[in-house]
Amino acid sequence: ELVVGLQSRLQALWEERELVLSEGRECARRGEELEAVVRDLCKPNEFERYMMFIGDLEKVVSLLLCLSSRLARVQDAVSRVDGNTDAEEKQSLNERHQLLSRQWEDAKDLKENLDRREHVVSGILAKYLTEQQLQDYQHFVQVKTSLLIEQKDLEEQIKFFKEQLENLEQSMP
Repeated sequence: ELVVGLQSRLQALWEERELVLSEGRECARRGEELEAVVRDLCKPNEFERYMMFIGDLEKVVSLLLCLSSRLARVQDAVSRVDGNTDAEEKQSLNERHQLLSRQWEDAKDLKENLDRREHVVSGILAKYLTEQQLQDYQHFVQVKTSLLIEQKDLEEQIKFFKEQLENLEQSMP
């Protein structure tokens, strides 16, 4: 029953992931339309700023999500350390935790910088876009970010349930 339950949950997660990927393709299409409008209306250097911001948005959000996930796994491993864990493994875990914590803080700084750049880009676009187009841009940025987060979360859940299923199947006679 447990195997069937895990398989059913995995199937639901895969279906949900496909839906998010489909929404991602639709968001990318809207992004391309917006890009064309911005290219037509803005000066070349302003368009370049817009494109750099949009490209960096995905990179920085993905970096933060990846580091958060890795940091959570290391914190989980650190919490399971006990008297039977050898000193070398404890030290390795602590070093990885410190490194990931520093990297996560650096990524947070990048995100704060990106947020400031977003305000600059919004200011540029406000000079050229209609109120509706500006709202479409802001909605695009919000949706793009939330889809990245949702996709990463689903991938993590799928990975977790796959591992659970594999462990369960290996433990069965």
